[in-house]
Amino acid sequence: MRVLPVADPGTPDARGPLRYLWWVARRQAASLLAGVGLAVLWWLGQALVPAALGKAIDAMAARDAGTLIRWSAVVLGLGVVQAAAGVLRHRFAVVTWLSAAYRTVQVTVRQATRLGATLPKRLSTGEVVSVGNSDIAHIGNAMEILLRGAGAAIAIVAVTVILLATSVPLGLVVLVGVPLMAAAVGPLLKPLHRRQHEQRDLQGDLATRAADIVAGLRVLRGVGGEQVFAARYRAESQRVRQAGVRVASVESLLEGAQILLPGVLIACVTWLGAHFALDGRITPGQLVAFYGYAVFLIAPLRTLTEAADRLTKGHVAARRVCRILSLEPEITGGDGRLSAGLNRLPGTLRDGESGVEVRPGRLTALAAAAPEDAIAIADRLGRFAPGDVTLGGAALAELPLAEVRRHILVADNGARLFTGRLRDELDVRGTATDEDVRQALHASCAEDIVAALPEGLEAHVAESGREFSGGQQQRLRLARALLADAETLILVEPTSAVDAHTEARVAERLGKARAGRATLVCTTSPLVLDRADHVLYVEGGVVRAEGTHRALLETVPAYRSTVTRGED
Repeated sequence: MRVLPVADPGTPDARGPLRYLWWVARRQAASLLAGVGLAVLWWLGQALVPAALGKAIDAMAARDAGTLIRWSAVVLGLGVVQAAAGVLRHRFAVVTWLSAAYRTVQVTVRQATRLGATLPKRLSTGEVVSVGNSDIAHIGNAMEILLRGAGAAIAIVAVTVILLATSVPLGLVVLVGVPLMAAAVGPLLKPLHRRQHEQRDLQGDLATRAADIVAGLRVLRGVGGEQVFAARYRAESQRVRQAGVRVASVESLLEGAQILLPGVLIACVTWLGAHFALDGRITPGQLVAFYGYAVFLIAPLRTLTEAADRLTKGHVAARRVCRILSLEPEITGGDGRLSAGLNRLPGTLRDGESGVEVRPGRLTALAAAAPEDAIAIADRLGRFAPGDVTLGGAALAELPLAEVRRHILVADNGARLFTGRLRDELDVRGTATDEDVRQALHASCAEDIVAALPEGLEAHVAESGREFSGGQQQRLRLARALLADAETLILVEPTSAVDAHTEARVAERLGKARAGRATLVCTTSPLVLDRADHVLYVEGGVVRAEGTHRALLETVPAYRSTVTRGED
């Protein structure tokens, strides 16, 4: 599949959620600082309006038209500054959100690619999917709130300074009241953090359950297990709902505190300011300004409590991301010193543990008494599991993993078709000609599948290729593997889901399609085994016999029993 080039996200710091969030912030420091500056300007533009209004009211009371006009112009100018700074601040906030969210997607996908087969062994599908569903939004929100939060904090400081300069008692009320509000909200953050973490775990488990049900829906219907799994899904979804209610109970207290605490502070400032005005200690304009400041303080104070909530959620999300980033692949490549020699390959691919050899220019078939032995051998030959494997005399473990993947392709029935144009799904490298595609479809007997589509190769493939039957998906996957044109191709049961007539045609055409290349087919199908150049019989994980299919049928009873399913 062709993908657009993206900027390298860099190497993330996965030593802890706070370090990861700091790494994300540093990667977009320019836009973050610009957004903070605009947010400060936006908040200060609002913070200075009450002072300008107070001056205008005092000028009106003194019947000073010139001063009134000047302060009215200042109010207008502050409105223009707010409008311009607000638009630009929002733009940078969106850029910051998107940069943080999709940089997280980049590093997570890159790590998933690096881990390969290790990832599904260590983490559930739902946990990985939840990163893209919800965690990126929380990390983006944590970065975005830094803009408004920093501006809100500076605005509160500016208002406090203005109040202290005008009236020390009123300024002290604000100066003492804001820390008290923060202290009152603090005890809510720890239980919120814990409950959000629990809910996130349950959501990951539920997503895994849903993915399993969707993937195995046909099987569930066949065995009548729909009701059982539906009941389990309902039970798990209820646990997620209950966890969400517990989170919402703390969030509701936090939301209530965002209204109540600033309201109490406003009431105190207004009541005290009214008494000062009656005593003549402040002017009517200053009283209006104080009331305006008290009302204005609701927004920045609420922003600070919102920042605490979003940073808490971002911390939980970053912890999940760090868990993925901290994983190490079970299989690693060599240091690259043999990459020059690798260009002289292909050579014989040999598994020392089982004795299986895959030679260039020959179609080799592997029939195993136990299917898991064939899978284990294929994993070792493809360097998806550790083993004593050599390629052209070079130890596979010492070769760079990228080069191993380029030269050896393992295609099993666990592979998926992805959403996109069918041609792009078949020609994943984007280098095949129309003739190459036609030959691959012919070799895999998939021409009828494409012919039945109104748009042919331009048709859009749905998620996981669900519009195709199991046999059709298998043939399309085989065509994709053939188009990759790997020097060594290992196929695991490539015809298990097709009918006998189609299987016979695939067996006949496969050798011609792979002429001159090394090919290993792990199968117990007599139709495929009969067309192979060389057949290996594996029992107990070791090659017990080899030769042609017909010769083994006559001379090896265990082989005959395996491939005929015990029926002569």
